[in-house]
Amino acid sequence: MAAVQPAETAVIQRRTLRLLFATQIVSGMGVSIGSSVGALLAAELAGVSLSGLAQSAAVVGGALAAIPATAIVHRHGRRPSLAAAYGVAAVGGVLVVLAAQHAALPLLFLGYFLFGGATAANLQARYTAVDLAPATLRGRHLSLIVWATTIGAVAGPPLAAPAGTALAPFGIPTLAAPYLISAIMFVITGIALLALLRPDPALVAGTASSDGPPRRLRDGWRAVRTRGPAVLGLTAVAVGHMVMVGIMSMTPVHIRSAGHDAAHTLRIVGVVISVHIAGMYAFAPLIGWLTDRAGRRPVIVAGIVLLLLACALAGTAGYDNVRLGAALFTVGLGWSCTMVAGSTLLTDTVPLELRASAQGLSDLIMGLAGAGAGALAGVVVSTWEYAGLAWVAALATVPLIVLLASQRWWSKAA
Repeated sequence: MAAVQPAETAVIQRRTLRLLFATQIVSGMGVSIGSSVGALLAAELAGVSLSGLAQSAAVVGGALAAIPATAIVHRHGRRPSLAAAYGVAAVGGVLVVLAAQHAALPLLFLGYFLFGGATAANLQARYTAVDLAPATLRGRHLSLIVWATTIGAVAGPPLAAPAGTALAPFGIPTLAAPYLISAIMFVITGIALLALLRPDPALVAGTASSDGPPRRLRDGWRAVRTRGPAVLGLTAVAVGHMVMVGIMSMTPVHIRSAGHDAAHTLRIVGVVISVHIAGMYAFAPLIGWLTDRAGRRPVIVAGIVLLLLACALAGTAGYDNVRLGAALFTVGLGWSCTMVAGSTLLTDTVPLELRASAQGLSDLIMGLAGAGAGALAGVVVSTWEYAGLAWVAALATVPLIVLLASQRWWSKAA
């Protein structure tokens, strides 16, 4: 691609940010409206002990989607990669509806698996936002796209109950109806990006190129493992996501165990998950600003503190919905700190030609960490109840604390 002048690059970046901001609102709503009822639908069809697998299947799907998504970025750019991921997620939403209608458990988890493609696309969008961003503004531009998800994501869960009621006359189960709405939103998002994300920021930046040897995730691993800050950034993203998924995935099931009917349970879950998603995204611009001004590491430290506080709140909440909401808000805020600062630190550290591979590797590891947390969450709750899950989640922050402390010690020793 011909060289682009700095002034033209700035124009392309502004246009890219506006488009990503708009599409993230729609896709954020699609992800949240489905995710808010995923564990409940799985619990209804498969039992509480397997309900955590709903989130795990979606997270694994999102994690593994990073592999083909990264390959597409390297060869063709961000535009076809994002559109393909949202298309796969739309198919997943339709399969969940069909599975619920026919009580087909394997089809249900396949649908959840494919539905995770939307999460992969949403995560990739944050890196799309920094392909052309100046280094001094990376945290803010990345966080702006993370924040854009707030509007749709907070609005999504409360729509679950009305969607279930409205689509019931068409034979769609109440807990499956939100997934059909999600599928429609993903189709809209994919078409918009395919048509309007031109020129492709990855092609302009040089992150993507059809020339030269193909880049794979293992190339990203070689770039990350030799750079301490990159390892810290990747670990912060993975640990924050693992703690967040573990707590969030089983909170709806915990609320249901209070004995409310399905409609009332959906209303409570809708409010609690909306508060949680607000914690994840609403303060992202402030966190991005702090990441650029105070530094990447201090924001990661703040994220660890918030995650531990969230675990303490969840572990002592019982069926107090206000305290559960506070716990979910706090874990979302901690996730935002580790996600924004960790992703920015990783992007800063890795060479341009290997950046997409390192970013894809980070999303893969993050997704697998979250999937493991989701899968174990149901088992932990069945054994030690919800409070036990909170304390186990707190222990998951230990590797990040050790890594951060050791890097600080070595930097002082040097």
